[in-house]
Amino acid sequence: QVQLVESGGGLVQAGGSLRLSCAASASTFSINSMGWYRETPGKQRELVARLTTGGSRNYADSVKGRFTISSDNAKNTVYLQMNSLKPEDTDVYYCKAIVSDYSRHQFHYWGQGTQVTVSS
Repeated sequence: QVQLVESGGGLVQAGGSLRLSCAASASTFSINSMGWYRETPGKQRELVARLTTGGSRNYADSVKGRFTISSDNAKNTVYLQMNSLKPEDTDVYYCKAIVSDYSRHQFHYWGQGTQVTVSS
């Protein structure tokens, strides 16, 4: 079992910044990738940013140049630095981890979600 603990959401004015953190407890698994998704009620959860253990990064077009994903591998923690926030960034943000066990079976885990609200 892997637990993901998120923090860092909140209320910020447009143009401001927030940093989200997601710490994974995965002592018996290997982490393949960690990332952030967001979900607006009534819409499909969408990728915001993803980071693989090999260092590959993917970003949604809407956040390129404004958001940066990084990690502290020693802490199994991934961060999402969000700058120049816009009201349309308002959403619940979810951390996701893809991990493998010793047999290379992959499992997907989600955090509980953290609310980000950007006021205009």
